[in-house]
Amino acid sequence: MRLAVNLTHQGAPELARTAEQLGYAAVLAPEGYRSDAASLLGLVAGQTRRVALISGVMQIPARPPGLAALTAATLDSVSGGRFRLGLGVSNPDVALGSYGTEADRPLARTREYVEIVRRALAGGPVTYEGRYYAVGGAAPLHLLTDGLRPDLPVHLAAVGPRNLRLAGEIADGWIGVFTSPEAVAEAVATIAEGRKTAGKDLTGFEVLPSLPTAVGPDPATAADLLRQQYVYLMGMGDPERNVYCALARRMGHGDAADALRERLAAGDRAGAAAALPLELIDRTALIGPVPRIAARMAEYAEAGVTTLGIMVSAASATLEGRLAILRECAAALERSGAAG
Repeated sequence: MRLAVNLTHQGAPELARTAEQLGYAAVLAPEGYRSDAASLLGLVAGQTRRVALISGVMQIPARPPGLAALTAATLDSVSGGRFRLGLGVSNPDVALGSYGTEADRPLARTREYVEIVRRALAGGPVTYEGRYYAVGGAAPLHLLTDGLRPDLPVHLAAVGPRNLRLAGEIADGWIGVFTSPEAVAEAVATIAEGRKTAGKDLTGFEVLPSLPTAVGPDPATAADLLRQQYVYLMGMGDPERNVYCALARRMGHGDAADALRERLAAGDRAGAAAALPLELIDRTALIGPVPRIAARMAEYAEAGVTTLGIMVSAASATLEGRLAILRECAAALERSGAAG
């Protein structure tokens, strides 16, 4: 298992360079209210030489597939073939509220989207008529980017069983979040079903969950640094459609999810954070001193993780603090015995 780091737009070059020096395999640029993925990775491409660049993730509702393919080809070209395209359908409320698009039938939409992207990356004009996406006509989609790479890896963010099977069938990797080692093992088994449908096995398939990380003398103190990150994720959109609330319920913490939403609706953000049990954070994050984090890393490696994403922004708002987390997690990986 190797490590990756989730970048922030503030201090991204320093984070990426340090990660590369420490032997991290990849950097991921998330996409949300603070920054887009492409701009951040374009900046980082010129600041690094070896580390892989992953959009973690580009939101499918935010751009048509032709632009996604062009952006992927451009980032891959300027980075010397280091880019991997991470895609996700996003929260349905975010899709409508931020991008003005519907997100119904996400599996069908994702399948069409990925097919168009792959055809474009293969070179030549693309004509495609699907239920949700169509390209072609008098000026069809046609990428002319230097160094076009038909086998550029495509990763999918996925949560439920059907999405995970689809990732196994049509993608080259899975990007997960808010997940425990037990949930990763279940996800990998489901992904393997999709791989079998496509006539493939898990060889070369990247399993990449990203975890909020806080290093501290004890788990409870470290967990407190992450609570607002969980409030942010679980507070998005309608509670019945929020995937993070659904995951909390699946882990047996439905009452906590309901309490968080109730307190958040009342304007009590601190109360919402306090409603989260330590167990929920502990199972879905890396918290505590370096030896404890090392043991948790070993659990994730045993579950099938190939690359473990370290989210440094939740626990620290300073560049120095985030760089310290990078170094401590590199030391933890060495201590875990799972480095590979």
